Amino acid sequence: MQIIAGTTDFKILQPTAVAIGKFDGLHRGHRELLKLVLEKKKAGLLTTIFTFDPPPEVFFGKRQPKEITTRAEKRIVFEKMGVDILIEFPLDEISAALPAEDFVKNVLKDKMNISYLAAGYDLSFGHKGAGNAELLKRMAPKLNFELSIIEKVCENGREISSTYVREEVEIGAMNHVTELLGEPYMIIGEVVHGAKLGRKIGMPTINLLPEKEKMLPPNGVYYSRTQIGEKEYKSITNIGKKPTVSNIEQIGVETYLYEFDQDVYGKNAIVKLLEFKRPERKFADLDELKAQMIRDVNEGREF
Repeated sequence: MQIIAGTTDFKILQPTAVAIGKFDGLHRGHRELLKLVLEKKKAGLLTTIFTFDPPPEVFFGKRQPKEITTRAEKRIVFEKMGVDILIEFPLDEISAALPAEDFVKNVLKDKMNISYLAAGYDLSFGHKGAGNAELLKRMAPKLNFELSIIEKVCENGREISSTYVREEVEIGAMNHVTELLGEPYMIIGEVVHGAKLGRKIGMPTINLLPEKEKMLPPNGVYYSRTQIGEKEYKSITNIGKKPTVSNIEQIGVETYLYEFDQDVYGKNAIVKLLEFKRPERKFADLDELKAQMIRDVNEGREF
């Protein structure tokens, strides 16, 4: 996948099929949009994702909630899906002031060589968000690109949205989050050195420090799967501050991998949360902690 980031000076020569959005959460609604552009590969179009960097909320000084899907995670998911080009377009005073019509003509058509665009009916773009689906419908024939406007995907009468996903992550309903996203909730990061307590008590773990902008579910223990390189392992994960053995306030992600004993320090890992098991708690001593960890691991093996 080609990534175009940090510049507005580019031109794509081959015709493209484009989806525009923040794609925070990459939920089932987003995936319906992406499925449309991915199908255009058969017609020889380059599947292209357009996002702004930073997101509009950050640029305009609004409160930015923690991200369901960080930039690094989006790059992984988009590449896995078969996206050809990801554009992280700089949002600054100049690009924010670009009239909506000029955005369609100068960016989508001239720079991106758009031949097909898939968009949600509530899309807004251009100066003061003046661009919308109706404008695209008027401009598509003039600029010779095909347009698909799609409705929201719903579950039990409610639109599947980033807000809906966020609410479920906040309460640790990871089973439901998986249904909304179409895949398990992921946390990526570099494997770092911890206190090696797990190794000392015969239960070695890997430790990740999540990206600071990453939204995390409630502290506690989760059944999980963990991918390192191309291989995926069954695992069980603790999210929290490890209050029994640490006074550090930083939240970490500590994972025990079944059938695994390798040195992976410095490598990237992807932890996929499947189901909440129990809340984090402080134990009286290491023996009590170890006994609970053994129960967790055995119950995780059954899971």
